[in-house]
Amino acid sequence: MELKDIIEKAWENRELLQDKDTKIAIKTIIDELDRGQVRVAEPAGDGWKVNEWVKKAVILYFPIMKMQLLEVGPFEFHDKIKLKTGYDKLGVRVVPHAIARYGAYISQGVVMMPSYINIGAYVDKGTMVDTWATVGSCAQIGKDVHLSGGVGIGGVLEPVQAAPVIVEDGAFIGSRCILVEGVRIGREAVLGANVTLTSSSKIIDVTGNEPVEYKGYVPERAVVIPGSFSKKFPAGDFQVNCALIIGKRKESTNLKTSLNDALRENNVAV
Repeated sequence: MELKDIIEKAWENRELLQDKDTKIAIKTIIDELDRGQVRVAEPAGDGWKVNEWVKKAVILYFPIMKMQLLEVGPFEFHDKIKLKTGYDKLGVRVVPHAIARYGAYISQGVVMMPSYINIGAYVDKGTMVDTWATVGSCAQIGKDVHLSGGVGIGGVLEPVQAAPVIVEDGAFIGSRCILVEGVRIGREAVLGANVTLTSSSKIIDVTGNEPVEYKGYVPERAVVIPGSFSKKFPAGDFQVNCALIIGKRKESTNLKTSLNDALRENNVAV
């Protein structure tokens, strides 16, 4: 609570960023984010709670840090935030040229193919971050998630009350999917390739006699593909992108097989 109070006061009065105690508090929070001891957002009942003060600490971290030269072998970077290190002790597999920033929590058993994870993100046990996938600032990724090649998980720092993108345990996100603006993907949901979701995207369940519409949330175990619907504009009727729920993921003892089978049964590309 003391740290929270210091962060809130500095948020209202940026002159406090010059104080030693304020700088220590901000750096302490970033260190705790890096170790997974605090989170920008966390499960709360049936939903998620955003810890706005933690996000404020991330934002305030940038002005108190100075640019520095970072050298990794023959590679050179010029930034305010150092890179995450100590993957061997964390039990994380990191394939060149995967990069994570300090302040991102990456749990044991995570595999990082050449990919990028930003500050404030939380990536839980056993998750695969595949080639050229990006996990934006403050995004929350659950256990045993598969982020396929080229997936873009958007980051969110401001406004501070905005929820980050959340992908819950066991979800499969197909190649080149884009998830932004606080979209939440339910447990064990399956997204086919090229699904793009924003907070205002229509997500339409077409499995029943009548369509059921969601926004900003994919239900648990839903199988989702890209779709479109007709919308009237002054210039005429045009097709607008949406996402279609075409089924539910079936029970299986082999989750990795069932993820792929759920898509193949509907002739959907992974």
